Amino acid sequence: MGDLNAHSDRIYFMIQCSVKSDPDEFQKWARDRASKYVFDLKEEKSVSYEWHLSDDNTEATLVESFVDSDGAMQRLSNHAASPLAAEVLELVDIKGVLCLGNAKQDLIDTLTAWGAKFQRQFCGYHK
Repeated sequence: MGDLNAHSDRIYFMIQCSVKSDPDEFQKWARDRASKYVFDLKEEKSVSYEWHLSDDNTEATLVESFVDSDGAMQRLSNHAASPLAAEVLELVDIKGVLCLGNAKQDLIDTLTAWGAKFQRQFCGYHK
């Protein structure tokens, strides 16, 4: 187990969305297209990429985690260069972006354009 209240460079994104397409179409895209595409990138500093759905499948939250701010920037760069960037906006409306962790200024600048809110890491532990 790690030390209690040690500094962490880990970054988390929580991207809240309203599903505007057919829920089945969105689920197929998220599972078979987006998740596979991101998985196949084999980004070195990506820790997780997970979609979560409301009970009625009309709200979705993408949760991503990264080793550090540089890993999060790599994900955003890869996203901007991918076909997923346009596809996702056909399927969902982004309602909010929350970035947790000690983000570097380049990440803050990039996500601020998306209307993101930021919270720095304060305390806790990782196992």
